[in-house]
Amino acid sequence: MNTELNKHIATGFLARFTTRDIAGVLDTLTEDATWLIPGKPGSSPSAGLYDKRRIGRLFEAMFDRLTGGLTMTVDGMIAEGNKVAVEARSHGELKNGNVYDQQYHFLMEFRDGKICAAREYLDTQHAHAVWFQPPR
Repeated sequence: MNTELNKHIATGFLARFTTRDIAGVLDTLTEDATWLIPGKPGSSPSAGLYDKRRIGRLFEAMFDRLTGGLTMTVDGMIAEGNKVAVEARSHGELKNGNVYDQQYHFLMEFRDGKICAAREYLDTQHAHAVWFQPPR
């Protein structure tokens, strides 16, 4: 397990959001990858466990509502074994005028140079207010 390579892949994964490169984002995932967004689906519509196909559709739907890319900035990383913990933030402007300024903690697991599992922890109240409420 090469922790520096895994950190490099994680950084590249997040950088692809800025350029709206969904194909590149998905290429960093294994075919059987899972993506978890914690929360209760009744309270947070995007919460749940996704496979690669479904998370790709969520990313596409998200980009359809943005005026540009979603700028992702890595604030810190720690890697051990096949896992990388990433602290990051994003900024994006929605077509309806809302602004998405999010903070995240991602825990990514790697297998054979690709992300095989990810858990995305974020401010669910902010996400709901920006993506699922009328413009302010």
